[in-house]
Amino acid sequence: MTGHEEDGAGLLADPIEVRAILVAAARAGESITYSEILNLLGHHFTRPKMRALCKMLGYVDDIGLARGEPRLAVLVVRQSDRLPGQGWWVDGAKQYDYDGLWEGPQAVKLIRRLQGEAFDYWRDKS
Repeated sequence: MTGHEEDGAGLLADPIEVRAILVAAARAGESITYSEILNLLGHHFTRPKMRALCKMLGYVDDIGLARGEPRLAVLVVRQSDRLPGQGWWVDGAKQYDYDGLWEGPQAVKLIRRLQGEAFDYWRDKS
């Protein structure tokens, strides 16, 4: 059993499939909502499924970072405001020494910059 299976994230989907969805979104220069990615994985949106997805996103980011790639979890956003959810802000924002609000102009600026890095990196990859 691998680490992601032990924490329950492995029950949601194959990390390779999740990564492929995120890379496709990055290549297209688009974010993707939690509901959209869950639907692509064959699940309806529920809070437990979203929490399992968040664990999986952390795992996928760890793999990418080990390869020198930009983080992809920042592409997964809430439908309401197109910003990542609380889980990303609690864990992901720490990586950038960001301690501001999770909404508003500064949050949008950070997220657009990080998403832009992923878009730029993956746009030219085959």
